[in-house]
Amino acid sequence: MPTRNSRAVVFLACILLPLLAVAFSGGCVGYTLGTSLPKGITSIYIPTFVNKCEKPQVEIEATRAAIEEFQKDGTLEITSEEYAKSVVEVTLLKYKLETIRFNQDQNKTAMEYRQSITASIVFRRQRTDETLSKRTVTGESTFIVSGDLPTQERLALPATCKNLAHYIVSGVVEYW
Repeated sequence: MPTRNSRAVVFLACILLPLLAVAFSGGCVGYTLGTSLPKGITSIYIPTFVNKCEKPQVEIEATRAAIEEFQKDGTLEITSEEYAKSVVEVTLLKYKLETIRFNQDQNKTAMEYRQSITASIVFRRQRTDETLSKRTVTGESTFIVSGDLPTQERLALPATCKNLAHYIVSGVVEYW
């Protein structure tokens, strides 16, 4: 015969467990596994980015970084233009180098810089030219000057392009 305590435990379990389940699942409402891309978008063509900023040759590094990031993400297969279901067109709009920290002893000597690249992204269906998403994103990185500035700036470019590529891939794969 069940005791009074065991009935109380069963009662509490029947009432509290569903309430706790509802309370803790609130953060998951609307979350889905997989991609939020439209049906049929399984592959992508990535042409060389268009460079409209004042930094020469940056489009090569940025395009390479984006291809690597799409490969790492794995949501879309990278294919040639003729077989792709979608295309991402990226235009590099602005390159910026700004001082963020000065040498303590010499107030006019820059010690740390932030390098940033702003780009516009147009993600569209390849066959119909339907625009699926348009965004502007900025990738950045920081570096400390330990030699001449042009060399340090050039060495920081891959990290900046990798950060930009992350936002490009997010802007495409997390389509809304």
